[in-house]
Amino acid sequence: MKPTHYVLFFVLFAFPALATQDIEDAFSPDQGATALVVKTIGEANKTIRVAAYSFTSEPIAEALVNAYQHGVDVKVVLDKSQRNAHGSQFSYLTENGVPTRINDHYHIMHDKFMLIDDDILETGSFNYTKSAEEDNAENVLVIHSNSKVDKDYASQWKKLWDEAVQ
Repeated sequence: MKPTHYVLFFVLFAFPALATQDIEDAFSPDQGATALVVKTIGEANKTIRVAAYSFTSEPIAEALVNAYQHGVDVKVVLDKSQRNAHGSQFSYLTENGVPTRINDHYHIMHDKFMLIDDDILETGSFNYTKSAEEDNAENVLVIHSNSKVDKDYASQWKKLWDEAVQ
C-alpha cells in the first residue's frame, strides 16, 4: 500500500463521520446557489425553520409555500428590514399562511440558515435574494446529519423566533 493510502485509511478509520457525512455546496453568481436551496427545501418531510436577513427570492419563497401547502411545518423569522423592504417576500409568505415573524431585537439579524427535519442544515453567506444569485459572490453549504450542529442551530433558531414579533 502506498503511503498516501495509509493516510487516507487512517483518516477514514479515525474519523468515520467524515467518510459518511453528506455535504453539498454551491456558489453565486449563477453557480447553483438558489437551485441548491430550493432542492434542499424539497427534501423536507416534517419541518423547515428559516432565519433570514434579506429575503426577496421568489423561487425560494415559492418552494417554502409549496412545502407548507403539502403539510410541512414551515416557520420563518426575518430581520426587521424585511417588513417593508422592496421585493421582500414577507407579505407573500404570510398571505399564503406561512407563520412568519419579524425579529427587531438586534441592530441587524444577519443570520441566513434553514434547518430541515432537524437533520439538514443549509447555511452560508447566501442571502435569499435575486441579487445574491445573479450579482454577488456568495456561498451555500448543506450539511446532512450532524446532530451537534443541528441542535445548536435549532436552539439558535428558537431563540430568534421567541424574540420576534408577528
